[in-house]
Amino acid sequence: MASFDIDPFRDKNSERYMLSKRIGKLAEVLYKDYLYTDTEPLGGFYYRDGQYSPAQINEGEWVPFDSENGWWGYPECYCWFKHSFKVPERFKGKTVVYRLYPSDSGEWNVNPQLIIFIDGKTVQGADPNHREVRLLDKAQGGETFNIQINAYTDPFAWRGPVRMRAKLHTLDEDVLKLYYHIKTPLDAANLLGPDDLARIEIVNKLNTAVSMIEFGAPESEFKKSVLETIDYLEENLFGKALDGVEVSAIGHTHIDVAWLWRLRQTRDKTGRSFATVLKMMDEYPEYKFMSPQAQLYDFVKHDYPDVYEGIKQRVREGRWEVEGGMWVEADTNISSGESLIRQFLVGKRFFRKEFGKDCKILWLPDVFGYTAALPQIMKGCGIEYFMTTKISWNEYNKIPYDTFMWQGIDGTEILSHFIPAQNYGNDPKGYFQTTYNAMMSPRQVLGGWERYQQKDLNKNVLMSYGFGDGGGGPTHDMVEQAKRMAEGIPGIPKVKFEFARAFFDRLKKEVEGNKRLPKWCGELYLEFHRGVLTSQAINKWYNRKSEVLYQNIENAAVLEKAVTKSGFEKYPKTGIDKGWEIILLNQFHDIIPGSSIKEVYEDSKKQYEQITQDGEYMLSSSLSRIAKGVAAEGRVLVVFNTLGSVRNDIVETEAPAADDFTLMDMEGNVVPYQRTHDGKIVFFAENVPAKGYKSYLVSPAPYSDSDTAAVFSGNKVTSRFFNIEFDDDMNISRLEDRRTGRLVAPEGKKLNQLIAYEDRPFNHDAWNVQCYFEEKAEEINDVLNARVIENGPVRAVLMIVRRFKSSLITQYIKIYKNIDRIDIQNVVDWKEAYYIVKALFPVDVNSVKATFYIQFGNIERTTHNNTLWDFAQYEVAAQKWADLSDNSFGLSVLNDCKYGYDVKHGVVRLSLLRSQNFPCKGQDQHVHYFTYSIYPHEGAVQHSDVVTHAYNLNYPLLAYTGDGLGSLPAEFSLLSVDQDNIIVETVKKAEDSDEVVIRMFETWNRRTRCAVNFGVNVEKAVECDMMEENEKPLTITSNVLDLEFRPFEIKTIKIKI
Repeated sequence: MASFDIDPFRDKNSERYMLSKRIGKLAEVLYKDYLYTDTEPLGGFYYRDGQYSPAQINEGEWVPFDSENGWWGYPECYCWFKHSFKVPERFKGKTVVYRLYPSDSGEWNVNPQLIIFIDGKTVQGADPNHREVRLLDKAQGGETFNIQINAYTDPFAWRGPVRMRAKLHTLDEDVLKLYYHIKTPLDAANLLGPDDLARIEIVNKLNTAVSMIEFGAPESEFKKSVLETIDYLEENLFGKALDGVEVSAIGHTHIDVAWLWRLRQTRDKTGRSFATVLKMMDEYPEYKFMSPQAQLYDFVKHDYPDVYEGIKQRVREGRWEVEGGMWVEADTNISSGESLIRQFLVGKRFFRKEFGKDCKILWLPDVFGYTAALPQIMKGCGIEYFMTTKISWNEYNKIPYDTFMWQGIDGTEILSHFIPAQNYGNDPKGYFQTTYNAMMSPRQVLGGWERYQQKDLNKNVLMSYGFGDGGGGPTHDMVEQAKRMAEGIPGIPKVKFEFARAFFDRLKKEVEGNKRLPKWCGELYLEFHRGVLTSQAINKWYNRKSEVLYQNIENAAVLEKAVTKSGFEKYPKTGIDKGWEIILLNQFHDIIPGSSIKEVYEDSKKQYEQITQDGEYMLSSSLSRIAKGVAAEGRVLVVFNTLGSVRNDIVETEAPAADDFTLMDMEGNVVPYQRTHDGKIVFFAENVPAKGYKSYLVSPAPYSDSDTAAVFSGNKVTSRFFNIEFDDDMNISRLEDRRTGRLVAPEGKKLNQLIAYEDRPFNHDAWNVQCYFEEKAEEINDVLNARVIENGPVRAVLMIVRRFKSSLITQYIKIYKNIDRIDIQNVVDWKEAYYIVKALFPVDVNSVKATFYIQFGNIERTTHNNTLWDFAQYEVAAQKWADLSDNSFGLSVLNDCKYGYDVKHGVVRLSLLRSQNFPCKGQDQHVHYFTYSIYPHEGAVQHSDVVTHAYNLNYPLLAYTGDGLGSLPAEFSLLSVDQDNIIVETVKKAEDSDEVVIRMFETWNRRTRCAVNFGVNVEKAVECDMMEENEKPLTITSNVLDLEFRPFEIKTIKIKI
């Protein structure tokens, strides 16, 4: 504010005298001229390049470093410094602080991140927000300190080499106290208007106070005046607050597990930040702190054991809160339902084991939207409360609630609170974004209360404050200001140092039964960062394939135990747990969404490839042992079905014999197969048992079959299920469902049309797809080759090669004889930048809503733009499929690794890839492999087989060979369900016993009675929660379990076999 603290200036109540300006000036003088009373420059540094651990302090080559003239650092520099010094005798009786100066100006205007050790013990991080370390409260003089500094320069923020200079200062504790006694109330007063009695009172009292300070007087007189001024303010100013309003303040540092830095740097960022928190706890007994993400604690446990022990001690003391529930703060749109459960299962079990604490809050402040499946998952994992701020980042619409019940797709409700912290005055101006990194100042304390929308419910809001991402969390300034606001300042809410859990528990009591407690139903869609559903497509491919692989491993290991009637000796629990931890780690909300730097994805790829290699070995070990154990009259090919229903599906596998062979079922019926264009075989397997296997005989007899799956005539194709026509650009110009006689697309519209849209967001490149992306579009129609490469008794495959600028797109359109969907396998060598590529599927139906598969169910979204809420959803999340139908007909578009769709005005569009250059240059400019499918169906989607097709696409049948010399049955089913809307999602070993855990869910919003038929003898069955606890006995009769499911209900069953 230009000349006065009141905007606009009002000439009343002594404002013309600019008393607040006077107070501010004198506070500045107090800080700059009287806080630090003596200084001793330090030198004698030694330097060592390299990423050594703290335990390697004596290793490597140490060389002298000239602190006055020397420079250090390069992009992603890891190095160490050390020096020793004695505290001057003249510092006796004084408070001594150690301060670093990495720039010529003396200020910390660059961004090295440091962690300081004294005699090898971790003491504190140092960064632009934490520049000094308190060494001594009352020096004796002559104390010796051996300092070691682990230093790092961020490659993303690299601005050139920096200095390493240090000084000792003596600090006047009383001056510091008086400074904040003045500063904090003054900051509060300057938020208020000229007629506000609180401002008038504060300014008058502070003006009197600063007049009491004897600047320029001898030290003893000055000191006396300081103490008298402190007493005056404590007696006359503090103690009053805003009408019983309270802000529950919890220190916090939001640490991105990876983003603009790699995982290895996160390990150090966490150690630095947590060490700083512990140091500040030594200095401020009222200070409390919380941090989520079990993965970060696990990093510190291994890398900074002394810090970890300090955390454990503070947890025991009730100073440090471990909460949050998940292994990492995971993306909730891209992670599968089972992955979200594992986030809690692994995260909560870690916190229980390490700290004896059971998390009750899901803490996800920075995640890019929240699936409607989450409330049921939270409740099933023992989570009672939900917190975020990210929805306040919406581009268009302000969510009308900050405290509310969030209701998921099944009806489960979770008490939710959105932290409302923001600068005072922003909300009335229409700026409604809030922060989880609050500054703990009167501006944000009062601003949060101003922004809070449920004042009719309660007078208490939550505030998490502190710098994140290596910024070290709360600062001395924040805690000092919080202490004053905790005493009470007129016109400002009172601050309370309090755990988030205590806040939520009290909130629950305050709002329970209140008829004004609002309810939000369905997903919490973020109107922002829509591009993360598609960015870094290969990483998303790895995610989906890894999720499927590790569920298959668990299923196979349990299947082996069941069919061989053995124990769990061969269950590879250690390998499974390791794989899941990597999957969960990479679901962090800046890794899997695609918003990190290139190096993060290089590291992620290595991790995925390692767990894929390990996982394929574990899977093949279990299934090969079963296949080799099957009894048959000759060589067998054993087909495994990892899903919970009997399957009729395609098997694509390596040929079981080098020469020609005949494939037969165990009744001697010949099973048609064909050689594929890439040297494998493919055949149609019928009635493969649920969660089990079926064996086929491999006879050395020659085999031939002239039957074909389709008839090609020019640009027309006829198959059992479809009549297809292609235009000159090899787009599908006409697709008729022969069973219904319906055309899928309106006359003149094309299916499987590929369009590259100019994708240049005005900010947040990797994150955002802006609403104007359709303004410039280019059809991908340059066809280089189109030919039939397979046409046998199982399927026909049409290969189409297209060019777009420097990129090549090869599609293999697969038309099956016995499957009523069309698979489109893609190999894309992408070279372009600033495009989002979509596949288009116009559908000739009358519907204002489309259906999207999410975790453990589905949701509907509008297909029109009637309201701004509708318009804002121009790119949305789905897991395995999306569907546009009316009550007579529809089309489902399935995928095996994609997550971004938009369905507007009769057109389904699947986002395939997008190529940005920030923060990862060359994003998605490489080879991609993925498959999507189109499935036309009669009737409404809930009466179709889309769920079956989607699971079949994502969980292919697996095949292994055996010699028939074993003793196992040729067919086996571990379990099956008799209702097609009940999906068996997971079969695994229980975490703490040799029981088997089975997770199932209802997928079509129908209350359903279901029989679970077991192919083994079940001694005991219980229903439990998703943490595999809180058991309720179930009655099982003749190995059949009768269950009743609520709409979209997830059930977890534990059995003993």
